[in-house]
Amino acid sequence: MQGDVSVAVVGGGGHVGLPLSIVLANSGVRTFAFDISEESINSINSGRMPFVEEEGNHFLREALSKGNLVATSDPKCISYVSHIVVVIGTPVNEHLSPDPRSVLNSILDLVDFMAEHQILLLRSTVFPGVTAKVAEELRKRFPRMHVAYCPERIIEGQALQEIPVLPQLIGADSSEAFEAAKIIFDKIGVESVCVSTVEAELAKLFTNVWRYIKFAAANQFWMMSNDLSVDYEKVRRAISYNYPRASDLPSAGFTAGPCLFKDTMQLAALVQHGFPLGHSAMMINEGMPGYLVQRLKLKYDLSNMTVGILGMSFKGNVDDIRSSLAYKLRKLLLFETKEVLITDPFTQDSRNVSLEEVLRRSDLLILGSPHDLYKNLVTNKRVIDIWGHLRNGVVV
Repeated sequence: MQGDVSVAVVGGGGHVGLPLSIVLANSGVRTFAFDISEESINSINSGRMPFVEEEGNHFLREALSKGNLVATSDPKCISYVSHIVVVIGTPVNEHLSPDPRSVLNSILDLVDFMAEHQILLLRSTVFPGVTAKVAEELRKRFPRMHVAYCPERIIEGQALQEIPVLPQLIGADSSEAFEAAKIIFDKIGVESVCVSTVEAELAKLFTNVWRYIKFAAANQFWMMSNDLSVDYEKVRRAISYNYPRASDLPSAGFTAGPCLFKDTMQLAALVQHGFPLGHSAMMINEGMPGYLVQRLKLKYDLSNMTVGILGMSFKGNVDDIRSSLAYKLRKLLLFETKEVLITDPFTQDSRNVSLEEVLRRSDLLILGSPHDLYKNLVTNKRVIDIWGHLRNGVVV
């Protein structure tokens, strides 16, 4: 098996699946990026990343030139490989509760293309116990099939730099499953860490929830500082300067995206919503746009103002708008202002206008996403900067 490794990445056209597909292909592994989006598939096969990823086009074209990567919507590709990597996470519903069966059902839809000798790896966040349930169901059909949970650990936008260097957690409930999963990460050249499936599932959740709670602490500190007309970022820099015990204190900002909030709610559901720390973090982070608007109302007559939002993605230098709080801010401002203008050089939104138009027409500006291109922004308009990103940003 070590000498004959091939991979089908289910969900291979997305932010998690495609970087892994590219790294595997560039490591000499024959890789199929299986996805249902024909638009993404066509983009990948033509050498264009369907989303923003640092050096993405370069590494994608390298993988294609080696002949190791094919994007396809044909599930038959699953039949051709030794390893199946499933990049399908557990969603939360409108009640903020996870649906643990969603991943299992998606996998069972593909069993006609699977075989006894294959190894199946789960990659995205799953509810604790899902990996064991998937293994149980698949072994009813394929008694010798191994299943492992190998969570992604990357920062979106920098995945291609991080996948080849970050240690890989492998959640496996047997030494055989661990060794079978480890093969593809050996191909990449990263160290593998063996834990049980539940330990790996919790490790992934704990990682994201810890980040969410840290950002909530920073955002709460920012509100406190702001209420005292103090620049939180100056305080943060003073605290962390050559002081290692505060080196991980984050800057403030909108804490959003497809993972941190969702995974915090998954962990809360695991303990029957007895997770007050997680819920408090959610209230702080999700409440940032509302706090900002209320503070603006105290200082400005918003009803007679046009407000411009600079950047609409959930974080800087990416094009991903999933769960972006900049859109929540826009929605709140639409009710309070004369007009709201939005601009973003990365995102695709028919409502986007040029940066020049936003600067010209707006009475007040708010930094929605800390894109690098805004760092040296030149304008005589007031810019509200909760991120501490700009030289001329102001507190509210």
